[in-house]
Amino acid sequence: MVCTEKTDHVLPDFKRVILGRTLPSLLNEVCVQTPNLHAFNQWTETGWRSLSNQAFQTTIETVAIGLLDLGLEKGDRVALLMHSDVNFCITDLGCLLANLVNVPIDLTQTLEHIIFVLQHSEAKVLIVSNLDLLAQIAPYLWNTPHLQHIIVVTVPVNWTEMRSQWIATPFAGQGQISIRKIPESACLDIPMLLHPAHLEKPHSAFPQCVQIFSLDEIQQRGKVSTTRPQHLYAALAADDLATIVYIPDEQGQLQGVMLTHENLSANALSSFSAIPDLKRGSQDVVLSFLPLNHVLARTLLYGHMNYGHSIYFSNPNRVMKHLKEVRPTLLVTVPLLLEKIYSKVLEQGNKAFSIPERILLHWALDLAKQYELGCQPKGLYALLLKLANWVVFARWRSLFGGRLTYLICGGAALRAELANVFAAARIPIMHGYGLTQASAVVCCNRGSFNRAGTVGIPIPGVEVAIANDGEILVRGPYVTPGYYKNPEATQALIDPQGWLHTGDLGMITEDGFLKITGLKKSLFKLSTGKYIAPQPIEQRLKQSPFVAEAIAVGADQKFCAMLIIPNLEALHSYALEVGLDLPNDLLLRHPCVLTLYRALVNIANCHLPYWATVKRFHLINASTVNNALLNPSEPLNRSKILKALTHEIHALFTEDTTRKTRDTATPNADEQIVSVSMCPTIPDATCPVFAQSLNPRLTTLRSIASFMLYTGITMPEFPRRIAERLITIL
Repeated sequence: MVCTEKTDHVLPDFKRVILGRTLPSLLNEVCVQTPNLHAFNQWTETGWRSLSNQAFQTTIETVAIGLLDLGLEKGDRVALLMHSDVNFCITDLGCLLANLVNVPIDLTQTLEHIIFVLQHSEAKVLIVSNLDLLAQIAPYLWNTPHLQHIIVVTVPVNWTEMRSQWIATPFAGQGQISIRKIPESACLDIPMLLHPAHLEKPHSAFPQCVQIFSLDEIQQRGKVSTTRPQHLYAALAADDLATIVYIPDEQGQLQGVMLTHENLSANALSSFSAIPDLKRGSQDVVLSFLPLNHVLARTLLYGHMNYGHSIYFSNPNRVMKHLKEVRPTLLVTVPLLLEKIYSKVLEQGNKAFSIPERILLHWALDLAKQYELGCQPKGLYALLLKLANWVVFARWRSLFGGRLTYLICGGAALRAELANVFAAARIPIMHGYGLTQASAVVCCNRGSFNRAGTVGIPIPGVEVAIANDGEILVRGPYVTPGYYKNPEATQALIDPQGWLHTGDLGMITEDGFLKITGLKKSLFKLSTGKYIAPQPIEQRLKQSPFVAEAIAVGADQKFCAMLIIPNLEALHSYALEVGLDLPNDLLLRHPCVLTLYRALVNIANCHLPYWATVKRFHLINASTVNNALLNPSEPLNRSKILKALTHEIHALFTEDTTRKTRDTATPNADEQIVSVSMCPTIPDATCPVFAQSLNPRLTTLRSIASFMLYTGITMPEFPRRIAERLITIL
C-alpha cells in the first residue's frame, strides 16, 4: 500500500515553491520580504542577545568569504564541534554559502568517534566552540592527516598573546585589517599530553601544517576580501552537497549520510507548508534547545529562518526556565521532555496540601484520558472538559509559557495516552516520523489530521509504502543521495526504484495514517532521539564465558538496559570456586554473582558515549525461556525474544522497582547489590580516555588552563603549577 500526500490541493505550484532551493537562498528571501530585528536570540549570563536576520546574513557572508580566503574549494569538508547556539547557525550557513560541506559532530560522542569522523570525512577545517573542546581533542588530532585549519569561536581577550609563539598576528594599518601570510614555522604543534588523567601518550606533533584562527579573524578576512557575496549565491546549485551527518549502523559502524541543499530546504519548506495557519513573521517565537547536529532540529531551524520567526537558543538544562521567560508559540521537542513534564505535574499534584486540589487533578486527568485526537468533544463531556481546562489545565499551559500554538514532537515514539492528555489540555502535539536519510520529516500529525498512536500522514511531496515484509519505504526529493564513500551500503539502503528502506516496520490505516509497529533492524532510538546500536555491546558481553546470550533493550526509553542469559555451566564452576553451591534461581540473585555481571557490563560499556551505556541489566534463567527462541544453530530472533520477556523488560524501566546510577549498571530489577565479604574482589573497569565522551561544560578558567598546557605555551614554573592544579580541581 502506498500513501502519498496530494500536493496539488496543498501547494498547487509545489515544484516552484518547494523544489530547487539552496539553503542560503532561504535566508536571502526572508531578509528582503520579512525582516526581523530579533530573528536570532542567544542566551548569555547577562541576558538575551539579539541579532536581526539582516545582520545574521551579513555575518554569514563575511564568514563564507573568510573561509574561502583560506584556500578552500567547493566541496571541501568543514567539521563543526560546537554547542547548539547562534554561532553554530553562523558557521553552518557560512559554510553552505561558501559551497563547503559541513560535518556536524555530536558533542556527547567519544573521542574515538570524533576522530573517526574527522578522518573519514577528510575534513580540512575543524571549527570548535571554545578552547576547552579543542584542549580535549588536541592530543589526538595528529591522526587527522587532511586537517589544515582550526577555528575557535570563543577565545579569551588575550588570545593573540596566547598563540603568538606559533602564529602571525593580525595588524591594523590605514584603517583596515590585513592578515600576514603565516610561515610554516608558525604551524600549530601539539605536544605530549600533560594532563595526568590521560593514560595514552599519542604523537606529539602533526605530520602536516595546521594553522589556528579565531572566528573573528576569519570574519576580518571576509571583510577585507574583494569577493562579492552575490557571486557566492549565484554559484550555488540545489543539488550541491550541503552536509554529511554521521549515524551508526546496526554494527555500530558510523555511516555518513549525505544531504543536498534541496534535500534540506525542500523538507523544511514542505514540513512548514503542512502546518495549518502557520504564518510568516516575528509574531511566532521559537525556543530551540535540541542539538543542532541532529537533522530534525537543524531542518526545522531552516524553516523558522525562512519564515522570519524569532528563534531563541536555550539548552536542556535551562529549557523549563526559558519556556516561562520566552513564552514561545512554537516548540520542537522529543518525547522525553513531555514525559518529564507529565510526571512532574502528577508528582506535584499528588503532593498538594489540599485534598480538593488532588481530587480536581485526578478528575481532570480522567476526563483528559477519554479525549481522542481528531474527534471534536460534544455535549456534557465538552462542557466538563472546558471546566477542567479553566480550573486545572491552565496551570499546565503556563509551564510552556501560556501561548504555545504548535508543539512539534519527533525523534522517538510518543505514548498515545500522552498525546491525548496534552491535546485535551489544549497543548496540541504534532507528533511525526522521519529519519536522517530522509532529511528529517516524512510524516506528521497536524490540525484535524491528528490521530494518537500514529505518526500522521505524509508531508507534501513524499511517498510512503509498506513492503511485503512490513518494512516502511520512503521515496521523494528529501531522500539522501547515499552514504559517503560507501556505495555498497547505499545500494542496500535505496533500491533501483528509488525507495528508501527505513528498517522500521509499520502499517497504513484505512484513513491514511502511518503507524509504527516495530523494528526490522536491531538499531533503535531512545526517547531522547539518540540512536543505539545494540550489536557491538552485545558481542562484547558474549565474549565472556559467563554470558550465553545478551539482548540490549530500550527502544523509546530514557536509557539502554540489557537482558543477560548466563552460561550456567561456567557460572556454577565459578560459584563453586567461591564456595557457592546454590540452585539456579538463588544463584542468579546472589550478590557475588550480581557483582560479577556488573563488572562485565562496565567493561562492555567502554568505548560508548555515556548516554549509550547500559544502565541496568537483568539476569534470566535460560531454563525458563522457550528453547526454540535460543536455538544456537539459528540467528537470535530479537522480536520474539522481546515479546516473550515483556515482563522482565518492563521491570527494568520501572523506577520504583530498580535503581539507576549515571554510568554504572544496576542489576536485577528486584535486587540490589550488597557487599559480601566472601565475594572475590573484582577490579573496576578502567576505560581509556580515548574511549570516553567529551565534557562540553567545563569552565572558561579550566578551558584556558587546559589549552595553555596542551599547546605547550611557555610559562614560568609557578603559573604552570597553577594551571595544572586548575585542571585537576575544575
